[in-house]
Amino acid sequence: GYIEYTLLYDMIANRISIDEVIAENGGLRLMKNLVWEYDSLPHALICGGTGGGKTYFLLTIIEALLRTNADLYILDPKNADLADLETVMGNVYHTKDDMIECVNAFYEGMVTRSEEMKLHPNYRTGENYAYLGLAPQFLIFDEYVAFLEMLTTKESTSLLSQLKKIVMLGRQAGYFLIVACQRPDAKYFGDGIRDNFNFRVGLGRMSELGYGMLFGSDVKKQFFQKRIKGRGYCDVGTSVISEFYTPLVPKGYDFLGTIGKLAHIRQDGQVACEAKATGTD
Repeated sequence: GYIEYTLLYDMIANRISIDEVIAENGGLRLMKNLVWEYDSLPHALICGGTGGGKTYFLLTIIEALLRTNADLYILDPKNADLADLETVMGNVYHTKDDMIECVNAFYEGMVTRSEEMKLHPNYRTGENYAYLGLAPQFLIFDEYVAFLEMLTTKESTSLLSQLKKIVMLGRQAGYFLIVACQRPDAKYFGDGIRDNFNFRVGLGRMSELGYGMLFGSDVKKQFFQKRIKGRGYCDVGTSVISEFYTPLVPKGYDFLGTIGKLAHIRQDGQVACEAKATGTD
């Protein structure tokens, strides 16, 4: 005879606080035992219903990336929480025309950098943007589905075409997408775009259909709901789905104030560098 054991691993013990979230060496630490290696497994898809902790998670990522040399572009079609960042930092958009222009400019920037990298004296085949000392670029897209609903068929087709090229070609040039929505329906992620998001997170209460859309309909995994804000499931690009907890944010935490200070420090640093380059005081 034999005895069969089922071992349960307490993932909540690996939850970290917002001040422990660190972006370095092409990776973003989100739990003690979990790092999203965006340099090698690019692009993130974050899903979840209202109240699941999606917005706080996005703000946590934004704050962590602002502590690095990364450039951020933020789109919020509902003119909600992320749009408020417009008061403390640049490159935040919420109107349809501005968001379309931002996506197009992001794509053009990727193409230009890819061409310039090949002309760089230190360029080596197979090396990425970081090898040449270039800063990563992040396009953070909240309420993605809501935005597509605002577009005409022609505009939607054009936007999806740009996004497809970014997810297919952005890794080496250091151009990354972070897209958030309630449910990743296939009609909003045409031409296999959804399959190219390596880091996937489902937060809060989601249906079996929603999990299937996010992780693949053929996944043999039992999903359990727990009434813990910021809890869900994730796949960091290894095709292993594990329980996930977003970093803890203290009650009353001032995201706007903290992000504003980081943006101000960065702006002062850029001004100082420009002054040094031009020889002015």
